Amino acid sequence: MKKTLLLMLAAAFAIACSPTQKELTDDELMALANELAQKYIIVDGHVDLPYRMEQGGFMVQRKVLNVSVQASDGNFDYPRAKEGGLDAPFMSIYIPAQYQYVEGYAKKFADSLINMTKQLAKTYPDQFAMAYSPSDVEANFKAGKISLPMGMENGAPLEGDISLVEYYQKAGIRYVTLTHGKDNKICDSSYDTTRTHGGLSDYGRQVVQEMNRVGIMVDVSHISDDTFWQVMDMTDVPVIASHSSLRHFTPGFERNMNDDMIKRLAEEDGVIMINFGSSFLDGEYRAKRASYDEHIINWLADNELERSDAKAAAYIDNYTKENDPWADVAKVADHIDHVKELTGSVDNIGFGSDYDGVGDSLPTGMKDVSTYPNLIFELLKRGYSEGEIAKMCYQNVIRVWQVVEDKAQRS
Repeated sequence: MKKTLLLMLAAAFAIACSPTQKELTDDELMALANELAQKYIIVDGHVDLPYRMEQGGFMVQRKVLNVSVQASDGNFDYPRAKEGGLDAPFMSIYIPAQYQYVEGYAKKFADSLINMTKQLAKTYPDQFAMAYSPSDVEANFKAGKISLPMGMENGAPLEGDISLVEYYQKAGIRYVTLTHGKDNKICDSSYDTTRTHGGLSDYGRQVVQEMNRVGIMVDVSHISDDTFWQVMDMTDVPVIASHSSLRHFTPGFERNMNDDMIKRLAEEDGVIMINFGSSFLDGEYRAKRASYDEHIINWLADNELERSDAKAAAYIDNYTKENDPWADVAKVADHIDHVKELTGSVDNIGFGSDYDGVGDSLPTGMKDVSTYPNLIFELLKRGYSEGEIAKMCYQNVIRVWQVVEDKAQRS
């Protein structure tokens, strides 16, 4: 009894004497951020590696794009992912909108990307493993492997055939972004002003119901506002926005979610996974970037130099430091702050970087998958607790995934 009491007193004393986050130096906070990035599973809702592999010729010549080692381009590879603590990037099975206009081609292309992703895990089994459930992610994490769950970006491969929903569930797809840049057979797109269906088509309503039945998460990124509200009124389980940010910071950009949508998403226990692209984070980015690019192009022309010239590289580096048009880590945290203000907690927030999908628009300090600790550092500086960070890193999206899976098993 005395020993137990002494241990309790010692633990209480240690807690009382340990420094709070506000008392830590920036170096100490950064060390803590790196520690937490390795301690907790980090799930990212959207990484466009499969399409990058398709473009890079992975299946034809593996040496063209070998992401098991440090890659010279792109945002994702194994060493950088391990450095940043990324454990479960959802592999985006991305179907460009133009592929949906040739019957059968969208499905053929989706199947090729799915097979390519599975081949990646087979080729490098010590580093990567497929993940078809939350328990798979946890097991892979314990084994030190990066999980490769899959989400389909654009439901066009369903080809108007409701039986293909279950086909893709069995193939390993765990969420479907209902459409992409154009209206498709399922619903209207945020980027398309045609408004073909006024939201969901009749077939699209069947798709949502069937996704609920077989255990595929509904992804509300890319869809029109009307489609969003109709989905929310009919889905039986929480949904995700796998790679969206806040319209509050980007007025008029319908691809992002407005405050009312985020509140409704939270009421239904869903998760918005913040997109890291600068155009998603900062409404002024496009104008600032255009001015920046124009200046660089004119300077190079006036000085008869190429970007690769040492003098040009030095100038561009200095000019960028003084006129950086990109968003930064703080802006990502601003979006997180706003969701928390709207909903009262962090229970509906995750990370959905869009790495390998938004080109060179990524924020300063968040240029590749090695940089998640930079965001965690910023959140720690703002007073977010370790428990809150764990929720955003993985617990929130895992919760939704598990609910969808459990509902399907009961159906």
